[in-house]
Amino acid sequence: MVKIKFCGLKRIQDLEKAISLKIDYVGFVLYPKSPRYVSSEELKALVSLSNSVKKVAVMVNPDYQDVKKVLDIGVDLIQLHGEESFDFAKKVGFERVIKAFRVKEKIYISQEWRQVHAVLLDTYSQYLYGGTGKTFNWSIAEELVKNGFRIILSGGLTPENVQMAVRKVNPYGVDVSSGIEVQPGTKDHQKMEAFVRAVRSSLS
Repeated sequence: MVKIKFCGLKRIQDLEKAISLKIDYVGFVLYPKSPRYVSSEELKALVSLSNSVKKVAVMVNPDYQDVKKVLDIGVDLIQLHGEESFDFAKKVGFERVIKAFRVKEKIYISQEWRQVHAVLLDTYSQYLYGGTGKTFNWSIAEELVKNGFRIILSGGLTPENVQMAVRKVNPYGVDVSSGIEVQPGTKDHQKMEAFVRAVRSSLS
């Protein structure tokens, strides 16, 4: 079964909806420049309501002390979404790391990254760390899956295209943020439902 991750959650009602849909991961953005940013206090409140789902904190080039503070709040996984090194991921603990790579026309990922919980592929932007709403060439992800990487596919996924993406790439999971939103940080509950339906029906 392909795992589903809803990212950029800010509002309690959206988190509750996500949990009711029995998805696998919920993501909270701790990057201050993002319109989906949540503070430490907001994170504590959201985490306290998320016992039945894996909680992911999205961080961009953090230092280790910041990561430790976030783990102490109660998140399960750290999504390293910047230029973090393999050694830094090792210090955090491979089993607790989702490492994001931003894809241009092509990408090389060292085999050592297969040790982390998962590798997330997102669309490259010169100005944004994620949240572009644009897809990249899924053949790149398909090739990495064939090479043994546990891939979470992200970047421009929507209820309309995720079924096609799952069938082409056969990823470990799919990640969506802007594709289920009314505006950044405000989720559309009907789109959330439609996204989950599309993923699950792609497997039948």
